[in-house]
Amino acid sequence: MRIIGGQWRGRKLPIVTAQGLRPTGDRIRETLFNWLAPDLPGARCLDLFAGSGALGLEALSRGAHEVTLVELNPEAAQQLRDNLAMLGRNNPQDLQARVIQADSLQWLETQPPTPYDVLFIDPPFGADLWSTSIDALEQHGWLSHQAAIYLESPADTLITVPKDWDLHREKRAGEVCYRLYYRQV
Repeated sequence: MRIIGGQWRGRKLPIVTAQGLRPTGDRIRETLFNWLAPDLPGARCLDLFAGSGALGLEALSRGAHEVTLVELNPEAAQQLRDNLAMLGRNNPQDLQARVIQADSLQWLETQPPTPYDVLFIDPPFGADLWSTSIDALEQHGWLSHQAAIYLESPADTLITVPKDWDLHREKRAGEVCYRLYYRQV
């Protein structure tokens, strides 16, 4: 995986091979982070199904203040920790990132919520976790009032979002649909 922008632009990072792990492609990330450019500096970000960390690490590279990466797979979570250690080698105290090896939905339901400004919801496509993730985020107080929420899914997946989520942008790349919503509360 290659970080495409920000302080670590061009850095290549290893990723593990695991079932369901599908790093968001460079073109999609470039478009997404162009959309998010005004929202990232100083933001608190949650990468809910982190996998390779492509989204969370890109956000950190581009000025997010803090990034939480939640990943169920222990090998992928360890690779994320290793990649963060490598990226923060010169100034580890400045790197405001943490990896949580846990089931994302259980974590959302059992941890004390602290609202995030930017959230990435890109679960394994075969798991159909979009609705349950959205419900848990809303019901447990994980979203700031004007949070930016990114959803990535198969193009034919119908996703219902709360009424106070306004669709900002939507695009398709092959069989993938990606959307950016802003919460208006």
